[in-house]
Amino acid sequence: MRIGIIGAGAMARALGGGWVAAGHEVRIGARSSAAAAELAAAIGAQAGSIRDAAEFGEVVLLALPVDALDEVLRTVDGLLDGRTVVDCTNAYEPDAAAPEGATAFVLSEEAVAERIAAAAPTAHVVKAFNLCAAEVWESDARVFEQRRLGVPLCGDDPDALARVAALVEDLKLQPVSAGGLHRAKYLEAVSVFTVGLWFAGEDARAIFPPLEAAFAVVDQ
Repeated sequence: MRIGIIGAGAMARALGGGWVAAGHEVRIGARSSAAAAELAAAIGAQAGSIRDAAEFGEVVLLALPVDALDEVLRTVDGLLDGRTVVDCTNAYEPDAAAPEGATAFVLSEEAVAERIAAAAPTAHVVKAFNLCAAEVWESDARVFEQRRLGVPLCGDDPDALARVAALVEDLKLQPVSAGGLHRAKYLEAVSVFTVGLWFAGEDARAIFPPLEAAFAVVDQ
C-alpha cells in the first residue's frame, strides 16, 4: 500500500518505520524538508513535500501537532479527495488546576477528528493510534498479559476502516471497531485521561477488568 505521512516526529517515525518494515511504500512530507529527508533516510522511506505525501498516499497519516493542522490542511486542499486519512493527534494542554508539581493534561479541543473531517469533507477520516505514545508503537512488545494490544478505530467509511485495520494488523496489533467518527471525541478524552494517570504513576490498565469479568449486559 502507498502511505503518505505528513509530519516527521516520533509518531511518524514509529508508524512509518513499522509500515516500511511490513513492505509498504511510504513517503514523508513535513513543514521542514530537512526533517522529512532525515526521517525518510532513517526508516527507508521516500521524502517529499507535504503535497507530495498527500498525493502519493492511498492512506495519508496526519502525524503532527494539532496547532499545525489548519496550515497543513490548507496546503493539501483538494488532494485528500477520496483518500483514507488517519488522525492520530491529541489536543493536550497542561491542566492548570492540577496540584503543584503534578503533571496532568486536559483537552484544548474536544473533537479534533471531526474538525479534520469538516475541513476535508471528501476525505475518509479514521481516528486511530492516539491512545499510546509513539514509543509504544515503536516497541516490539505487542502482547501484555496474554492479550494483544488493541488499536480502537473510529470512522464512517467501511473501506477506509478496512484499510486502516489492515495497517494495524501489519504492525502486529489488534484493530478494535469503536464506532463512527462522531465517537472519536471519546477516544481523545480516553487518551488525555489515561495519559494523565500514567504520568501520575498510576496503572491505567488496572482500572478495567478483562472482558469476561466486565458484565457488559444492558440492564433491563
